Amino acid sequence: MTTETLSLEQRCADALRQHLAAGDEATLLEAYEFGRSALAEGLGVLDMALILWRTALSARHQIGEDPRLAARAQGFLLESISPFEMAHRGAREAGDALRKLDQRREEHVRRIARDLHDRAGQLLATVFFALDGLREHLKPGGDESVARLTELLHAVEDEIRRVAHELRPVVLDDLGLLPALRFLAEGLSKRSGLSITVTGSTEGRLPMRIETELYRAVQEALTNVARHSHASRVLIEVRCTTREVRCRVRDDGRGFDPAAPPASGRQGLGLRGVREGLAPLGGTVEIHSGAGKGTDVRIRIPLEVIHEHAGSDRR
Repeated sequence: MTTETLSLEQRCADALRQHLAAGDEATLLEAYEFGRSALAEGLGVLDMALILWRTALSARHQIGEDPRLAARAQGFLLESISPFEMAHRGAREAGDALRKLDQRREEHVRRIARDLHDRAGQLLATVFFALDGLREHLKPGGDESVARLTELLHAVEDEIRRVAHELRPVVLDDLGLLPALRFLAEGLSKRSGLSITVTGSTEGRLPMRIETELYRAVQEALTNVARHSHASRVLIEVRCTTREVRCRVRDDGRGFDPAAPPASGRQGLGLRGVREGLAPLGGTVEIHSGAGKGTDVRIRIPLEVIHEHAGSDRR
């Protein structure tokens, strides 16, 4: 037990003796202030419980069989622990609010991505049709200009589809995780030259929140591979059991020291975002790497518990 903990325990014992003797609001307020001080010192709930238990034991002779003193002791102990209860409740409410905000953001992104995919595609199809109608009115040599314009429009179409997919792939909503990962891998392979293989099975559809967070985690891992690893091959493997879903992203790149600070703040924020997204689902992410050994990102999300925030409702 540290010096700070011993000091807090002595303060708690003194305050309890005073409250047992006086039993007024002033001594009860001291119990609350003691709890606040313990929380500010960084004491955990278990450490606080141990202090209160030891303090109660030390006062048992003073309390004796007197029900009035027993009630005072109970009130003192409850008042001492109340700052921890309020902090826990505040953290839980803040976490719930952040999860709801994240769900609204994801729904907004989903709508934007679908609008880009559907409406922009329809508009471009109309433009292509109009260009074809212009061909019979062109002067000699005009076909070359129309062909060039058509080529540029195809490039715009490809870029819109890429942006829409990276925002929120429509295929993730329509077909599920594995098809979305294969589509993601195909696009990155074309842009980066990486050889990316996706294997495994989810044994059907997973809850939408789980599919989304796994997709985002793999997307971040692949982004880091393309930017930093100098790899030539990547293997994405998804496996699902009755208890959990596992996902691994392995590359044959130069590797790095996972314990070292990230080379760029952006990379660190990306990994932090992955962990924050997985945490409400009970998920974890581990990174195994070393110089010249490539990188192995391992993601696990339990399935045996029905998660309040991972419902399978689909719109």
